[in-house]
Parts: sequence; structure tokens; C-alpha cells
Amino acid sequence: MKKILFIEDDIVVRENTAELLELAEYNVVTASNGRIGVELARQELPDIIVCDIMMPEMDGYGVLESLSKDEATNHIPFIFLSAKTEHKDIRRGMDLGADDYLTKPFEEEELISAIESRLAKVAILKKIKTNEENKNEKPQLNSLNDLRELVKNYELQTYKAGETIYEEGKQGLFFFFVDRGVVKSHKMDQYGKELITSLYKEGDFFGNTSFGKLDSYQEHATAMEDTRVYAVSKEELKEILSQNNKIAFDLIDAMGENITGIKEQLLEMAYGSVRKKTARTILLFSQKIRRHPTQSIRISRSDLASVAGMASETLIRTLSDFKKEGLLEIEGRNIKLLDVEALKKIG
Repeated sequence: MKKILFIEDDIVVRENTAELLELAEYNVVTASNGRIGVELARQELPDIIVCDIMMPEMDGYGVLESLSKDEATNHIPFIFLSAKTEHKDIRRGMDLGADDYLTKPFEEEELISAIESRLAKVAILKKIKTNEENKNEKPQLNSLNDLRELVKNYELQTYKAGETIYEEGKQGLFFFFVDRGVVKSHKMDQYGKELITSLYKEGDFFGNTSFGKLDSYQEHATAMEDTRVYAVSKEELKEILSQNNKIAFDLIDAMGENITGIKEQLLEMAYGSVRKKTARTILLFSQKIRRHPTQSIRISRSDLASVAGMASETLIRTLSDFKKEGLLEIEGRNIKLLDVEALKKIG
């Protein structure tokens, strides 16, 4: 059973969170402030630490700095949990070496997922280190999930909604993995109209997959919401794949599935009716951005129109029709699907 140290000064949050972690079959040790948390970390040597930021005696930043200077604790995965949502606060936490940053209020699933991800990363790195120490073995990855955890050792980049990750025509030096958020790849036609060619959500890979030295990006990539990606240089990726041939084929298959989706999208844009194109585009965004189709998706009408291949005015009128028919709800930029099966049947 993995041990978690949870440092939180709010007794209600501390007890409730500890209970849900125990129900998830973790051994939980709690601390009511940063000073006690540092002492317990050194005594208990937990597998992972989840820590609030604003606390008496020593804040979360101080806890992380203190533990980072101690060889006995500097390797322990560290997740910040805080109501501080300013970009500068998140950046400060990540710059200090935190592995993740969750904001309050948080979903139980989100916290468990973050913990499982960091523990999996530690397990994979430990396995790779063991393999590297054996001269007769090369580090082996068994699945794309292993590759996803491995790339989290590389450069972490953060982008605000609307910020450009790379531009078409620029030298394609990196391959990317989406850790959090949504990214769109897009091109401009001869009339200056944007065409979204693909969407990438948490867990997806994207970027330059060619290993030619002078190859450039063939499209633009832009964050659609606040997004975190890991960037791996082509040379580093080439080395990883050369040592793990099975993963190379799995990655090709995954990228190939995305290309198939793009072809279907282009055919739909060329031959589909306005209603069908609109319905398919909404379902595509729902699939890419959220796990469950009935959850609200927050997306601009211009992005929807770009994927559907129609004027924004036409798309807005069609959305209004769908709303009147009871197929979906619209509130600002949020769209909630009410009848997924009916949307799928629109021809």
C-alpha cells in the first residue's frame, strides 16, 4: 500500500481528503502545517506528498524548498493543492520542482488521477534506471502509457488559451505530449480562412514526427485552453524509439488513427449537410475535450465553425435550431449535449 503525506491546515479539507484517499486504498499520514509536514516527511518517507500552499508557520513553497535540499526526501513526488489560481503562483510552484498543481475545489477523480500518474512515473523511472544499470539490457517500455510517463522527464511548457505552441513553416525541432488542456492544429487557406485539422487532449502526442533535420512544421498549433505540454527533441525521441521498437509501432498506429479522423473530417466538410457537419463537429469536440458526452464543453463559435468548415453565422443559426429541438443547451460559450444519439443520427 502506497503512503501519502497530506499537508493541509484546514481540518475539514484535511479529514475529508484523507478519508477519500484511504477509500482509494492509500495509507495516509496527515500534517496540520508546513513545519510538521517537513518533520513527518523525513520520518515517514512517503511515496508521494500532497501539500497546501497557504499555511501557518511554513507555507507550501517553504515545505518543497526544505525537502528539495534533503537527499532523503528530494526524490519524493510533490503535488501542490491550493486555492491560488494565478498563473504566477502556478509557475512559481512548478519552477520550485513540483510535479503537479491542483486548484481548489478539486474533483476526487482529478486528485486520484494526479497521484496515480506521479506514482506511475516514479515506477517507470525506477524500472528504466534498473535496466540501464544492467549492461546487457536496454531500457524497455511496454506501452504508450510508459512513453507518456517517460516524456514527463523532459521540458514542461505552459500556454494560456490562444497562445501559439508552434507555427507552420518553422523548423520542427520538437515532438509534444499534452499533459493537461486541449491543443488545436490548424492551417490557413488561400483566402485567410482557418481550418482546424485536428484536436489533441490530455494524453495525446502531436508535432513533428519526421526525423529529417530540416523538416518544418506543416501547420500551426495553438492552445485552446490553459495547457501544459512536454516537449521532446526529435533526436531524443529517435533514441527512445530506436531502443523500443514496439513503442515506435504503437506510436505510428496512434498517429495513423488521428490521420484517419482528419480525412473523415475533410470529407464531411466537403459533402455533408450543414446540420450533419454541425452535429459531427460538436460530438468531435465533446469526445476530444471531455470524457463523458453529456458534460458541458467550453468552445468558441469560431473554432467550431473552423472545424465544421462553415461561416460562423451559419453555425450559430444551426446551433439555435438544435437548442430549439432539445438536442443541446447553450449558455455563453458552454454547450451541453442533451441527446447524443439524436445528434449522431442527423443526416
